[in-house]
Amino acid sequence: MRAQLSHRRVQMKETFIKMIKKVDLKDPIFIEALPGLGHVGKLVAEHIIHELGAEKFAELYSPSFPPQIFVDEDGIVEPMKNEFYYLKNQGEDGRDFIFLGGNTQGLSPEGQYEICGYILDFVENYGVKEMYTLGGLGTGQPIEKPKVYGVATNKELAEMLQDHGITLRSADGGIIGASGLILGLGISRGMNGVCLMGETPGYFIDADASKAVLTALLKMIKLDVDVAKLEERAEETRKMISKAQQMEREMAERMNIVPGEEDLRYIG
Repeated sequence: MRAQLSHRRVQMKETFIKMIKKVDLKDPIFIEALPGLGHVGKLVAEHIIHELGAEKFAELYSPSFPPQIFVDEDGIVEPMKNEFYYLKNQGEDGRDFIFLGGNTQGLSPEGQYEICGYILDFVENYGVKEMYTLGGLGTGQPIEKPKVYGVATNKELAEMLQDHGITLRSADGGIIGASGLILGLGISRGMNGVCLMGETPGYFIDADASKAVLTALLKMIKLDVDVAKLEERAEETRKMISKAQQMEREMAERMNIVPGEEDLRYIG
């Protein structure tokens, strides 16, 4: 299966990629950050894209996306889509980057496999061999200081994660969605990488978990990005967590249960 590059009107009869700008990239690092639990990865990518001025060069559309439109804060609608951004000659090593963001993921298992295949076809054309996928690790309850967990496609990268203070997640379930699937399907294409997951309750936009993942990611890819604006959002998250914890305590007192005793952990 090869990615179909198109300049045609969006008809939604099949998955396709619409090119916006032709770019030349040298061995780019691919970073996937589609929306998931707490929008952890999405916030990370959006922050880097905004701070470093990454440019959008392609969009992916698919009938496997949810049958709806996205409405922004200004009441403006846009179709469900994934977006590719690029940066050239960035960081300590002067690397090129491809970022994948967007407002949705595939709705069905079949759709996820198809879309991830198109994504990998597309980035493979640019010579991608190194990947980072970003997401949230659900706790089901508020976390005061979220930890970052990781998995890797080989032992060397797993050791690299540990060297950066990342806790390896092992024998504790799978990784659902694009963050796991892209990593797994990429192996047969000669692509290797890691998935970074920030602890999050999962039921609100978690800038605190995003900040933890961003800090870890920047050290690994050797990028210098101002985290001040994300820190502001993280402070808002902490206030939300404090309110949530207070509500949980009050609810527990009324129902005579121990706060947080339910196991609601999952990954997205």
